[in-house]
Amino acid sequence: MELANKTLIVTGASSGIGAAAARLFASEGANVVLAARRSDELQSIAEDITRCGGSVVYHAGDVLDQDYAGALTELALQRFGSVHGAFNNAGVVGDMLSVPEMSFENWNRVISTNLTSAFWAAKAQIPVLKEQGGGSIVFTSSFVGFSNGGLPGMGAYAASKAGLNGLVQSLAAEHASEGIRINALLPGGTVTPAGGEGNPEALKFVSDLHPMRRMASALEIAQAALFLLSDRSQFMTGSPMIVDGGMSVRLL
Repeated sequence: MELANKTLIVTGASSGIGAAAARLFASEGANVVLAARRSDELQSIAEDITRCGGSVVYHAGDVLDQDYAGALTELALQRFGSVHGAFNNAGVVGDMLSVPEMSFENWNRVISTNLTSAFWAAKAQIPVLKEQGGGSIVFTSSFVGFSNGGLPGMGAYAASKAGLNGLVQSLAAEHASEGIRINALLPGGTVTPAGGEGNPEALKFVSDLHPMRRMASALEIAQAALFLLSDRSQFMTGSPMIVDGGMSVRLL
């Protein structure tokens, strides 16, 4: 029970990596607070967790709402009496277009969802963790926008994730002495509803880009997040932890 007696917030929890993480964290003893826009999906996942004996509560909302992150921490405190960490996993890829062809609406949506929401999350979560003596926060980033991981048509996404990596490093430096660890998780291609699930041609194309010649399962990425949120990673902070099947090595 790696996460016994810990209360964790999981955003983007209605499907894919977030849903896998929610189920995994609960199975490892955590109280989980589920967050996403789709209430019906959150309810279904919460019911699954409850049937398996887990402790869970959910609250639907939009990470672009500056009050939503605070509402989640308040819900965690009200329901479970504490907050020990968060897996801030919500994000979007956006339209795959070159910058000259890209609309400002797409640019703004991707930057806001992937980067500005991290700002709101940090503002809400860090003071609570500081008050309780420490904790761990993980943000889902990407190898895209990190090192030599640039890909055509992903300017907004790359910019948002590069910014997120920089934010994580600054936050980690600012709060390490307070017992708060803040890390970024950089997945490679992952089989999710938004990651080509159900499209064999797309899955094969993306799989072949990886030296491992396959994509990750959502559970594999969730297991990496569990490590960063658990006591096994006590000496890690500010790390861009790459879990990408060798994709970034291939692009060097």
